[in-house]
Amino acid sequence: MPVKTSRKDEPPTLTHLDPTGRARMVDVGTKRVTRREAWAGGTVYMKPETLERVRANSLQKGDVLGVAKVAGILAAKKTPDWIPLCHPLQLTQIELIFQAADDPARIEIQAQVQARDRTGVEMEALTAVAAAALTIYDMCKAVDRGLIIGPIGLLRKKGGKSGSYHRKKLPVIRP
Repeated sequence: MPVKTSRKDEPPTLTHLDPTGRARMVDVGTKRVTRREAWAGGTVYMKPETLERVRANSLQKGDVLGVAKVAGILAAKKTPDWIPLCHPLQLTQIELIFQAADDPARIEIQAQVQARDRTGVEMEALTAVAAAALTIYDMCKAVDRGLIIGPIGLLRKKGGKSGSYHRKKLPVIRP
């Protein structure tokens, strides 16, 4: 959850809680419209032979990465429908990039989302990655029940009052 600080000597407060501790949607109506960008990443681990079938586009359900890209774009646009306290935003760009990697066999997913709005696009980028990963799982599960999704995380953000954030990379796990 976002953390709000009013003074350096005060502990941070959660902006999605009202004074009684109940969840609420944050009022962003008085915030300035600025350029917002976020990049998120995630990984789907699979058997090497499954990865080869994705690379060769030889799975029965079709073009795994093409369908996953469309799923990620659609999910980013529908983030407020998935995440209850997210604001509807006017997204100006959604891009998904997939990279196959060996040892361990995996598909790495990156989503970049941009908007000119009053609040950030981190949740839209994370939602795009999650939907793309779930789509890859769905399209590959007939040949590989041992697929693993994760980790998924924010890689970078720019814009807004809280400024920039940068993580070098997500960890590679050894399933």
